Amino acid sequence: MTDPRRRIPRTDALLAEPRLAKAADELGRDRVKTAIVAAQDRARAGEIAPEDVADEALAAADAPPPQPTSLSPVVNATGVVVHTNLGRAPLSAAALDAVRTAVGYTDVEFDLAGGHRARRGTGALAALAEAVPDAGGVHVVNNNAAALLLCALTLAPGKEIVVSRGELVEIGDGFRIPELLTSAGARLREVGTTNRTSAADYAAAIGPDTGCVLKVHPSNFRVTGFTAEASIAELTGLGVPVVVDIGSGLLRPHALVPEEPDATTALRAGAALVTASGDKLLGGPQAGLLLGETGLVERLRRHPAARALRVDKLTLAALEATLRGGTPPVAAALDADVGELWVRAERLAAELTSRGVEAAAVDSVAAVGGGGAPGVELPSVAVSLPECCAEPLRTGRPAVVGRLDRGRCLLDLRTVPEDADAELVEAVVRCTS
Repeated sequence: MTDPRRRIPRTDALLAEPRLAKAADELGRDRVKTAIVAAQDRARAGEIAPEDVADEALAAADAPPPQPTSLSPVVNATGVVVHTNLGRAPLSAAALDAVRTAVGYTDVEFDLAGGHRARRGTGALAALAEAVPDAGGVHVVNNNAAALLLCALTLAPGKEIVVSRGELVEIGDGFRIPELLTSAGARLREVGTTNRTSAADYAAAIGPDTGCVLKVHPSNFRVTGFTAEASIAELTGLGVPVVVDIGSGLLRPHALVPEEPDATTALRAGAALVTASGDKLLGGPQAGLLLGETGLVERLRRHPAARALRVDKLTLAALEATLRGGTPPVAAALDADVGELWVRAERLAAELTSRGVEAAAVDSVAAVGGGGAPGVELPSVAVSLPECCAEPLRTGRPAVVGRLDRGRCLLDLRTVPEDADAELVEAVVRCTS
């Protein structure tokens, strides 16, 4: 009996077949050839008939290519504005445009007018300096932990960093501030107690081995009751630089989070250096912001480790656009009007009800998130759905992540931009039909 595999068309014959030849012209010869070889292999394995190889190859070549990333877009309906697990701050339209500009060759480190090398990222640094005029110098690294690390490497190698016991915090994924600092070769001089530390405690610890005083904002927890802490102003006369980690990246005071520290206030109080995150309340890309005295910032910039901690051109572009462009999504979510959220929620609930979905507009409570403003509750409004909607919404395309509350799936609209409302409705209808 003749082996049916002998009937499998040759590769050159398939490439010459009119339909596949046309596909090769439109899609590229390599892509079509790969589809042909895969179809031939399926025929050899007996999965398809030899006569079906051309059809299978054409279908495979015409199929949409696989996604180039495993990341999936998510509609954040949790009510957590800066959601670390969902990528923290979503970029503004201006930042997205800037990133598209920066994907090719750019003048990130080149002076087009003079035709010579220039300082890296001058536009982003200028925008940051304009946003915080109280800073004599500014620098950007790849996250806030890197900013703190660079401070320790520059100011306290083999020296002591004086820090309150109540500020030796653990950040995400088990990383701890003490271990970060000691990895730079610094020694920690802990002062005070968990709940109370005075300026006198710091003063008593200052000595010839002191590299700097560090104040860390305990951004993801609160200590209440019998507490006390030294202010920045009280520490500035101790004869050593005061480094203040404000954490969330607020550049100026914000009425909605009055207790959240900001860079401008810290610098005016006398901080020598302030470190902050770019992808939290600032609403930009992941970055570590360094602001402070001109000479100290220049020392940080020239430290050998600064090269390893620097940001790429995409981050610089997005950061500059965040600072100079329109309102970032994080700021829009924080400033959302609750009355307008009610109008949206009632409209969405009515539309979903008309399409057979049990839905209602309900009061909700949102949060800042990302370690910012712990305990601050943001009044909000949500669309309430049956609890069974949560999983199919989460696994759909696009993925919609809400939160479960007392047996209901809540889609909090404070973190959903209004232009995503139609997409949200379609996602809910798909998961319930």
